Amino acid sequence: MVKIQKPRIDPDSVLGMLRRILSENGRDYIGTYAIAIVCLMSVALSTAFMAWILGDMVDEAFAKQRGEVVWLICGSIFLAFLLRGLASYGQAVALAKIGNNIVARYQRRLFSHLMELGVGFLGETRSAQLASQIGQNAGGIRDVLNLTITSLAKDLLTLVALVGVMIYRDWMLTAVVFLVGPPMVLALRYIAKRLRAVTREAVVVNSRVYGVMQETLQGIAIVKAFTMEDQLRGKINALVTDAEARSNRITRLSERTSPLTETLAGLAISGVLFYAAINTIYYDALPGDFISFIGALLLAYDPARRLARLQVNMERAAVNARMIYEILDIIPHQPDTPDAEKLEVSGGEIRLENVSFGYSAVSPVLSDVSFVAEAGKTTALVGPSGAGKTTIVNLLPRFYDISEGCIRIDGQDIARVTKQSLRHSLAYVSQHPYLFEGSLRDNIRYGRPEATDAEVEEAARLAYAHDFILEQPKGYDTLVGEGGSTLSGGQRQRLSIARALIRNAPILLLDEATSALDTESEVFVQKALDRAMSGRTVLVIAHRLSTIARADKIIVMMQGKVAEEGTHQQLSALEDGTYARFLKLQALGLDEGDDQNLELLAGGEKK
Repeated sequence: MVKIQKPRIDPDSVLGMLRRILSENGRDYIGTYAIAIVCLMSVALSTAFMAWILGDMVDEAFAKQRGEVVWLICGSIFLAFLLRGLASYGQAVALAKIGNNIVARYQRRLFSHLMELGVGFLGETRSAQLASQIGQNAGGIRDVLNLTITSLAKDLLTLVALVGVMIYRDWMLTAVVFLVGPPMVLALRYIAKRLRAVTREAVVVNSRVYGVMQETLQGIAIVKAFTMEDQLRGKINALVTDAEARSNRITRLSERTSPLTETLAGLAISGVLFYAAINTIYYDALPGDFISFIGALLLAYDPARRLARLQVNMERAAVNARMIYEILDIIPHQPDTPDAEKLEVSGGEIRLENVSFGYSAVSPVLSDVSFVAEAGKTTALVGPSGAGKTTIVNLLPRFYDISEGCIRIDGQDIARVTKQSLRHSLAYVSQHPYLFEGSLRDNIRYGRPEATDAEVEEAARLAYAHDFILEQPKGYDTLVGEGGSTLSGGQRQRLSIARALIRNAPILLLDEATSALDTESEVFVQKALDRAMSGRTVLVIAHRLSTIARADKIIVMMQGKVAEEGTHQQLSALEDGTYARFLKLQALGLDEGDDQNLELLAGGEKK
């Protein structure tokens, strides 16, 4: 027996997209949609009723001159308009409520999903373009649903009811009118097919326009400092011109439906008028049926035109919805394992065992790295730029997963614990501290949302930030500028340290937290760091000798491998060692991160 398979719906088609959206949202809005559908049906039926009653009005009032029925006909027309007005209001409010909720729902869902994606994806994707793409496309899902509901419950039902009136009044004329349907459908399908690709291209180009604008505004100081205005102006002009051209093409394609529908409608109506005029002039037919038919035909024009454009409009909405789902369908590359347990930190020992990693398969950054950062002690990572120091710090919170080897905290493989418990056990202070929208108090409290105001202020005191915060216009409630632009680098860094302190995590990660500061700011930040490091396991990337010399252990990295490890005294005693040469560079006022000194640090001679 042959089993017949049902044809599979293409998930990227309009029907496939509609099916997915309904499966995800239909049940949640079934009550409100039922109200909207009832209202839409009332609009449709009242419209058809007005076309039907015109025939009786003309025949009874004007041809037969029966005054006793005029008031009844006029009253029913008034009630039909009243019902139509109330129903139109009801459906508009109901659909708007659903649409707004759907947009809000998908915005929340998108943001939550983006938070689940790895740092790798977000690092490869330009955030400004991603934000603008989400902003442009979030309404696509709402539009797909609303177009479907209004088209089926209002436009289609209105058209069917009015066609019923037309058939009732004159079936032959109705058949003539329907001769224009097939060529219109074929033409519109061709337009919709071409519109899909063009709309997608336009969305991508517009997202690039908004992305470049946003990045330019964020980096306006660099733009002006390097006189990049003309370059960026030219770039924006090219993108805007491209976006304009694509938008014009979309308009030309989508608006081709207007001359098509108008021409065919004009042909149908003129033919009907000719037929009706001949019938009335030569065969003495009553005008009522003709007036009712013409009324129904004219009223049917708008819903027929909207239905004719439905596929075009649905294609545009589906493109936006499809691009939203492309983001939602990205599977996080670092999901917790099914048997992942909560990380339990007793001392905070960090152990790297034969760790290898590369951001791409052809470019390894770390190769067979092994060392131990002892619990409650400070371990410093030193070495030239590109040696892998920051990569190690990024691997500990599992921003990326290692290729080979194992990283353990107190003996627990971090790949087999939940990311949330792992990151709750870590506090991180970056070389470039980032402040978020909100007040100074809010930015410190991000370290531990449940912290009280007293705890926030105590963390600020420990980070030597309390005094400068009180000098702000509204103290702790002062709103920060974008990225903390209204504060100095040292002030932003001390707020970052306060955020780490209030987290009270047993492990502290420091990524060159003082390298970009002036001497005065460094003094305050170093004092804050000394307090933050007390009693914790600290892994610090450092260039300054003052920071390194106080470390309990120093790991010297070279070309993705551990070159040396030991205390400051042990390593400095090795005259031919890499660390000893690094100390000589610092004594000369040079930086081991500078490219021209890499050869000297690796054992070569300075020319």
